[in-house]
Amino acid sequence: MDLKAKPFYLNDADIRWVESTLAGMDRKEKVGQLFCLMFMGEDGAAYLRQLEADGIRPGGMLARTMPGIVAQNTVRAMQAQAKIPLLVPANLERGGDGMAADGTQFANPLQIAATDDETHAYRLGLIAGREGRAVGCNWAFAPVIDIDYNYHNPITNTRTYGSDPDRVLRMAKAYMKGLQECGLAVSIKHWPGDGVDGRDQHLLTSVNTLSVEEWDATYGKVYQGMIDAGARTVMSAHIMLPAYSRKLRPGIQDTEIHPATLADELNNDLLRGQLGFNGLVVSDATPMAGFAAAMRRDLSVPGMIASGVDMYLFSVNIHKEFQMMLDGIEKGILTEARLDEAVTRILALKASLKLHKQQADGSLVPGIEALSVLQCEQHQAWARECADLGVTLVKDTQHLLPLDPATHKRVLLYVLGDKGGFMGEGKPTHERFVTRLEENGFEVTKFDYDAMRGPAAWGSPISRDPLGFLSNFDVVLYYASLTTASNQTAVRITWGFPMGVDVPKFVHDIPTAFVSVANPYHLQDVPMVKTFVNAYTPSEYVIDAVVDKLVGKSAFKGINPVDPFCGYWDARL
Repeated sequence: MDLKAKPFYLNDADIRWVESTLAGMDRKEKVGQLFCLMFMGEDGAAYLRQLEADGIRPGGMLARTMPGIVAQNTVRAMQAQAKIPLLVPANLERGGDGMAADGTQFANPLQIAATDDETHAYRLGLIAGREGRAVGCNWAFAPVIDIDYNYHNPITNTRTYGSDPDRVLRMAKAYMKGLQECGLAVSIKHWPGDGVDGRDQHLLTSVNTLSVEEWDATYGKVYQGMIDAGARTVMSAHIMLPAYSRKLRPGIQDTEIHPATLADELNNDLLRGQLGFNGLVVSDATPMAGFAAAMRRDLSVPGMIASGVDMYLFSVNIHKEFQMMLDGIEKGILTEARLDEAVTRILALKASLKLHKQQADGSLVPGIEALSVLQCEQHQAWARECADLGVTLVKDTQHLLPLDPATHKRVLLYVLGDKGGFMGEGKPTHERFVTRLEENGFEVTKFDYDAMRGPAAWGSPISRDPLGFLSNFDVVLYYASLTTASNQTAVRITWGFPMGVDVPKFVHDIPTAFVSVANPYHLQDVPMVKTFVNAYTPSEYVIDAVVDKLVGKSAFKGINPVDPFCGYWDARL
């Protein structure tokens, strides 16, 4: 390790702090630094106190989303009791709301890609950095530099900057520039690259099936560009890269090919050796099945660090896994030298962020006045501009738009998904969509799914005489907010009973349009719809922009950052 070189750039005083801190640790303290755990809500400080009472001093504590004031107070309390300043990461992929619930939801990366202007990726980095820093965050688990090649993938989707490696690199570099200007570190993810497999590493060990030459020209190009630009950390994922494992370990058996989190050849030979990465490697979450199912836990816990990962993210049982790490050293799975190397990189990251100096002068967490940056006027103005530029008209082959209340006043609205955000909390976003349409002079009737439940559904007007029912309306709109998330094996439209009562069957009998605010690939299920809009982010800024464009107040400006037709020729009609 050269701590004076990229990406740490430590001076002599910083290096002395790293070396003296390492020298002052016993084995248990070093092992504690390997763990980055998770806290939720105000119990973070109490959780940390209990860990420290049990002899576990973690190197980092990741924050789940909570109100900004709660996050700030909790991080401040944790940092005050930490002997060595904590890394405090958060998933700042789409704005400041990755840690502070009242932060700015700027845009999903795919929306930014649809602008084809890295100015907005830079602003995303600034917003994430400013608002993350305000609540005590110092490390972003972003940007996502996966390439969205497979429309079946249930994870990448709107979290990526699309399917063009060059655009992914341009956008990711701009995000990193903005974030680093705020004093935070990035973690580029998910090494060695998600988006090829149609499966989810949360649920199994997934596979990047590209050849060596294909990987070099795509994911390798993006990772090399981000490393050269100064990315300080990489998130190693539970994804296999068989072509490179076979190249770097000739004769390796298929049963010996492991995900990157357990693959020495991917972390050390490829990432550090071939690509020249000198920074810190953190794992993706270790409770995921992609890690848990790959190897016995008592072997994988120390084996991960032995394989070149420096920091262990989350835990199934921290006390047992802490002991597994110690036992792994005694058994020779993990050497003392490798332990020291990993901890040195963790401390070097902290020093590069000046956490040791901030701890000394009390500035690790800013004052309450810093919270004024959350959803500040400038950030909201930027979000509105990005929404205006990102919303994409995929097709309008029936020449329906713009909608005019003089001819399409009576709207039948089908709402697909939109359960109110992650895990169903929050307010459904279609309500704002309805309000904006009504403000523009439309009468909106929301399709009543409750009336279609039970035996009586067969006798309902729309089941008995759908054309008669539709004669009460001038246009049919679909509003879909079906967000990809872990633990879902697919995100497809599930139609209503009876007989797919909400399927757009009558597109030749009544003008029909479809708006998707959370997934760009719904045309695989509704190819018959002739007017289709992708909007990428279910935010108030995007919804307002969508309605303005539907009624002709604003032109559609977004480009397709992926293939929204999913390769189906009929979806283009």
